[in-house]
Amino acid sequence: MGSVRRSRYPTTGLNRAASAVLSRQEREELTMSLNSPTLVNEENSQEPKRNSECLGSVELQTPSSFQDHPLQQLQLASQEVLEKAKKSGRSKCPRCSSSRMFYCYTCFVPVETVPSKEIPTVKLPLKIDIIKHPNETDGKSTAVHAKLLAPDDVTIYKYPCIPEYEEKRHEIALIFPGPNSVSVKDIAFHLQKYAKKGTCANNNDCSREPFLKQAKLEPKEEDLNECIATNGNEGARLKKIIFIDSTWNQTNKIITDERLQGLLQIELKTRKTCFWRHQKGKPDTYLSTIEAIYYFLVDYHQEILKENYKGQYDNLLFFFSFMYTLIKNAKCCAGKE
Repeated sequence: MGSVRRSRYPTTGLNRAASAVLSRQEREELTMSLNSPTLVNEENSQEPKRNSECLGSVELQTPSSFQDHPLQQLQLASQEVLEKAKKSGRSKCPRCSSSRMFYCYTCFVPVETVPSKEIPTVKLPLKIDIIKHPNETDGKSTAVHAKLLAPDDVTIYKYPCIPEYEEKRHEIALIFPGPNSVSVKDIAFHLQKYAKKGTCANNNDCSREPFLKQAKLEPKEEDLNECIATNGNEGARLKKIIFIDSTWNQTNKIITDERLQGLLQIELKTRKTCFWRHQKGKPDTYLSTIEAIYYFLVDYHQEILKENYKGQYDNLLFFFSFMYTLIKNAKCCAGKE
């Protein structure tokens, strides 16, 4: 009695592009839902046909086709180049020749089917360092999006190989929630204190007791306005922001590193993530790295630069929004949502 070999990812399930950007576990979960009796039994149901038609029209759907699409208001560059790359499937990295979808997450460059000239470039108001946990899977991280889209302003380090920040801590801050973290609008006020303490940087008492460990103080409105008004002062201006790229369960090893002690910590406003790799058991307010970068910059633009936000950093979500839509479509077609 013969048997029919079933494709690991059936054509009635994930399309090639969605498969390429999902992890093995995620692909298997979607495939299992597609192989349920309501989808496989064609004699009793027409669902497979409808599902196939749905997937066939993925490229015709736009973010605005979802009533609940949280990214639909973004002012993005044309994503036509990604649509074309999606249809052609995986392509070679021009540097390492590895097979990738859209971009190479180890070389930080677009693949051959995605010309660099068709990828938007974002100019940031400050430098960004991303410290990546060594156990963080390259292919699952969104940190590479920032490097691809803001190459002149973003640097990615793999822990424990990170810079020394102590001498520059009066102009650097770390994005990380905690009991001593401050809001974005209070950055200028607290960096001013760091600048004033700069004269005792070589004093043992100063170095042993980082400002970060002192009691958290809410700045007075008049003091805050004064600091913002004088924000052009080099001694009190934020020049670099640090992000940690890892799962929340892995952050302790990095955040307790002595090289990061004494840095001003910033806590972002509460926002819901759109990341398709949501960490199990964690609230939906835990953002992916590229989301955290984007939302920080939006807040910084409004709270510190005091300028109206008109989408200046929206293209940081150029890849993220496209992949979000791609995977959301695939999950909808699979009956997952």
